[in-house]
Amino acid sequence: MNEPTLSALDILRTRSLASLAAQEIERLILCGELKAGERLNELALAARLGVSRGPVREAMRGLEGSGLVVTVVNQGSFVRKVSAEEAHELYEVRVLLTGNACAQLARFATPEQIAELRGLTRQMTAAERQGDAAGYYALNLKFHAALMGFAGNRRALRIYEELGNELNLFRRRSLVSAEGMQASNAEHEAIVRAIAAGDAGAARQAGEVHIARGMARFVATSPAVEAAATGAEPSAAAAGTKSAADKVPRRRKAAS
Repeated sequence: MNEPTLSALDILRTRSLASLAAQEIERLILCGELKAGERLNELALAARLGVSRGPVREAMRGLEGSGLVVTVVNQGSFVRKVSAEEAHELYEVRVLLTGNACAQLARFATPEQIAELRGLTRQMTAAERQGDAAGYYALNLKFHAALMGFAGNRRALRIYEELGNELNLFRRRSLVSAEGMQASNAEHEAIVRAIAAGDAGAARQAGEVHIARGMARFVATSPAVEAAATGAEPSAAAAGTKSAADKVPRRRKAAS
């Protein structure tokens, strides 16, 4: 028996629902409600979102392309895990992007741009004092996006945005404690001071130090390496791994 042919309206409705489903599943992943390595149950998600399995399945394919979801043959789809090695590589790219953006801003930032960056650091201070980790994290993302946007390098901004989802899989973890938020925002304030002073060298250094210390905070909150699940069974990938703290220093030493 032939399957019924979908009308153009049905196809459009399915795609619209898939887009909405993808946005909500992405939100659940990035806010930490769906944990790294967790199996994504299509039926449960469809019921939760009030849609059929079709839009959820299509949403999964889109999220796999953006690096948030990995599909394992005969097992299903899982929230992607980011390994310590991958995290280190992403942080290395961020060091270069952020340092360059800060140096550029020190040369030509407008008073309005500096005022906006200062305003964001004040808002992050308020969030930190209230213990609002989610609010702090949202403001942190806004601060870094502003740095990249104000710097005016469209190619660098595009690279930063492409890294966004992968970065968000693990950056949040280093900013959940009051100490992590306080240290992070002190570094933000140092960046803004150097930019406002017009000191490109100090601004570059402040930006690079901030990202390097962010990596250190990530390592400190990672009791075990999260294996990259691509092409491997999640259970096997997670077994027998060494700590992120064990792995990162060896790589740095080899590169020195």
